[in-house]
Amino acid sequence: MSFETVSQSRCFGGTQFVYRHASRETGTPMRLAVFVPPQAENGKVPVVWFLSGLTCTEENFTVKAGAQRVAAELGLILIAPDTSPRGEGVPDDPEGAYDFGLGAGFYLDATEAPWARHYRMRSYLERELPGLVAENLPADMARQGITGHSMGGHGALTLALRDPGRFKAVSAFAPIASPMHCPWGEKALTHYIGPDRAAWRAYDACALIEDGARLPDLLVDQGTADGFLDSQLKPQLLEEACARASQPLTLRMQDGYDHSYFFIATFMEDHLRWHAERLGP
Repeated sequence: MSFETVSQSRCFGGTQFVYRHASRETGTPMRLAVFVPPQAENGKVPVVWFLSGLTCTEENFTVKAGAQRVAAELGLILIAPDTSPRGEGVPDDPEGAYDFGLGAGFYLDATEAPWARHYRMRSYLERELPGLVAENLPADMARQGITGHSMGGHGALTLALRDPGRFKAVSAFAPIASPMHCPWGEKALTHYIGPDRAAWRAYDACALIEDGARLPDLLVDQGTADGFLDSQLKPQLLEEACARASQPLTLRMQDGYDHSYFFIATFMEDHLRWHAERLGP
């Protein structure tokens, strides 16, 4: 299967694409944004995945994070998938809330009706989309990194912890550190997975670390002026879980920064250089 090109634009010597394809896992069309750097003209290059937060599509990171300039310098493909299935027949939050349903897939495989049919973002990102990327893009799949923001930070951490051999570099911006212990996560996990909290552990970074999952190292940036810091994100839970498990973690509390893409754009270059160092030439 190949990608259908929705748009393409020259950017810092490379090309910014938006692609669409039919997904076997979600049963819907899916979109993703892909920046291909100029170095890809000479062979395969490393990949950094960015998973976005609640309400986002593939567009938010692409137009707001300012990542392409540095990715072009470092020779990195950037891949930003959508955050949930979309389209006719895909159920949404019955009350129209922003924190569940469309734009809020939480990077998991739902098991409860009516969500289980389409909300299969875990399998989409673990199996289907990487296979399509390997087939269609000049991507060196032996050199992958992953990062993300908020719900996407949760997704990046949990995908990497469940499959530590896949990603050579892992970071996050203001991640939901422990969905089992915050309102956003409890709502999503209850509806998507059901009431059995033991089944939730596969989607909680702190629980995965407690259960033995490990990464070589981890970089997390969190703004101190983030309005969701204490109620939803709780980076101290990740810090405590890493300390107990001797899991290397660099947690940087960034004074005065909030939850917006201004925060992400400020520290994106740091993250991409951190990934490039670990992904190698």
